[in-house]
Formats: sequence, C-alpha cells, structure tokens
Amino acid sequence: MPDRAVAPTPQLYARIGGSLYLFIILAGGFAEGFVRGKLIVSGNATVTANNIMASQSLWRIAFAGELALYVCAVALVLILYVLLRLVNRDIALLAAFFNLVSIAIEAINSLLHFAPLLLLGGADYLRVFTPHQLQALALLFLDLHEYGFGISLLIFGFVLLTNGYLIFKSGYLPKTLGVLLTIASLCYVTNSVALFLAPTVEAMIFPGILFPAGIAELSLSLWLIVMGVDVQKWEEKANHLTRSQGATAVA
Repeated sequence: MPDRAVAPTPQLYARIGGSLYLFIILAGGFAEGFVRGKLIVSGNATVTANNIMASQSLWRIAFAGELALYVCAVALVLILYVLLRLVNRDIALLAAFFNLVSIAIEAINSLLHFAPLLLLGGADYLRVFTPHQLQALALLFLDLHEYGFGISLLIFGFVLLTNGYLIFKSGYLPKTLGVLLTIASLCYVTNSVALFLAPTVEAMIFPGILFPAGIAELSLSLWLIVMGVDVQKWEEKANHLTRSQGATAVA
C-alpha cells in the first residue's frame, strides 16, 4: 500500500520560518555590524581600503553570508505567506511582493560591498588610476551601498507594517508581535527617509532608532521557533475559510 504524502503542518512552517529568520538576522548583523561597521572608517578612504585589504577573507565571508541570507529570505517570504494568508490573502500577497522587491534591491546592492575588492585588487586595467583614486572610488561604492541599503529598508518597512497587521488580526499569533512589527516598520521608514532628506538628523538618530526594529524581528523569529502558532486556532480559521469558499462556489 503506497505511503500517503504528509502535508506540512503550520507548526512546521513556523519553526522553519523562525529558524530562517534568525539566520537572516545573525548573517545581516554580522555583515553590517561586525564587518562593515568595524572596517569602514567614514570619510577616510585610505584607512578603509587598508582595513579591507588586510581582512579580505572576513570581507568575503560577510558577502557570502549575505548571499545565503537572500536565499533564506525568499523561502521565508513563502512561509510567512502560507501562515498569514488565512487572515487576508490580498494583504498577505502585498506583503510578499514588498518583501521580494526589498530582497531584490538588497541583493543587487550587495555588489557594492564586493566592489572594493575589485578596485583594490591590483588588476592591470586599473593602473590608469592612482592608488588614492582607487581608494576614493572604493569608499564611494561603500557610501552608495549604504544608500542602497536604505532604499531596501524603506520598502522592508512596509513588509513589517503589513505583516504586523496580519499578525495582530490573526488570533493564532500574539497581538504584541503585531504591535512590535508595526513600531519596527515606522523605525525603518523614518531612518531611510531621514537618510535621504535629512542626513544630519539621520546621523543623530542612527543606530538607536533601529534598536526597536531589531527587538521586534528577533522576538518574532524566536516566537516562531519556540512557540510557533496556535494550531487549533489556525486550523479553525483554515476550515472556516474553506467552508466560505465552498459556499461561494456553490452559490
């Protein structure tokens, strides 16, 4: 007798999603805080270039970690859609679209992180530039990386806003998580808008304004791993949705 395929449970989706989310947080925090945050010296192209070339392996590891992060992020988009579409399918799709756009921008933007290795690597065709010019170009690309990251976080703020609403309305995940994600979305959007429109203000509020966002995302990832969803309420909502769709089809 052939084995029947076992459909993944919402709890399994939640645990996998939480684990992916935790990896994304750790990999992103490592690349941004431990690598770029330590090796880039704002306004000093020579020191920054020397730091990067002295820590090439670390710089490449951060880049590889971010590539893995984007793969995990795409999978997480699907998992969050599966978990939250029962609340409102259209809004869950909107959150997924926002998320995919944010990931795409961030992935392309990661090339700017890699660019200094090419500029400072001593390739023959770059000898038309002086060392100081190459160092300045490397720092320029890193500055552009910061702005590109700001664009992706602006869009990601709307991901958190929509997912926060869905979680708040779900009934099978804590409302507190929905509130935290909403606050996080406001933090990301405010920081990104300030980066482009009021850089002096952004310099004053960064990185403190992103602390609530980090707490919110970490809380969601850990909740999904440890507690998951309230399976009974999730299944009740799924059954109710199925009955409603069946009634609509019959009508």
